[in-house]
Amino acid sequence: MSADETRRKLLEGALRSLVEQGIAKTSARSVAAAAGVNQGLIFYHFGSVDELLAAACRYGAEQRVARHRERLRAVGSLAELLAFGREMHAEEREAGHVAVLGQLLAGAQTHQRLAPATAAGLDLWIEEIEQVLRRVLAGGPLDGLADPAGLARAVAASFIGMELYEGVDPAGAGAALDALEHLGGLLAALDELSPVAQKAVRYTLRRKGQKGRTA
Repeated sequence: MSADETRRKLLEGALRSLVEQGIAKTSARSVAAAAGVNQGLIFYHFGSVDELLAAACRYGAEQRVARHRERLRAVGSLAELLAFGREMHAEEREAGHVAVLGQLLAGAQTHQRLAPATAAGLDLWIEEIEQVLRRVLAGGPLDGLADPAGLARAVAASFIGMELYEGVDPAGAGAALDALEHLGGLLAALDELSPVAQKAVRYTLRRKGQKGRTA
């Protein structure tokens, strides 16, 4: 087995252990068992279990972003982005990746090395979402009024919160996703307004925004 293949097995084993055992019970032994290798290889390739988990966090995010990148780049509106988010949420939950994210976020509170690694993994998603937002907002009624970078983080944070919320209140999480889809419909309606109407909306929103900053 090559060094690259061993590393890949360890990374996937770490992610599997997080799903099956949780962050509290994930250890060199549980990861090695999930990967089907000797646990000494963890320390040879990564130095420690925490370093392995940090690497697995980014590896997992890279794999998931790569899987969905083509679909994200085909999104043509905010409504489509929100609909995609709901479909992706269902797929990620079924595959166990929502559970991994929950365990990593929990572990990041106490494992020093996991916090920056988890943030870096989330940044991969945020970068992709920001590209979509810059594209779909360009030339529309919200162009120049919404900050794509900040909005991308808000969208990512919303879906992360709902993924975790679903574990304790599935109906509430479903209602929240429904509300976001309705919001997407309203935003789609704005795009269908005439140029004159869009200009009036932009003027009103800009005035409201200025008042909010000076209040």
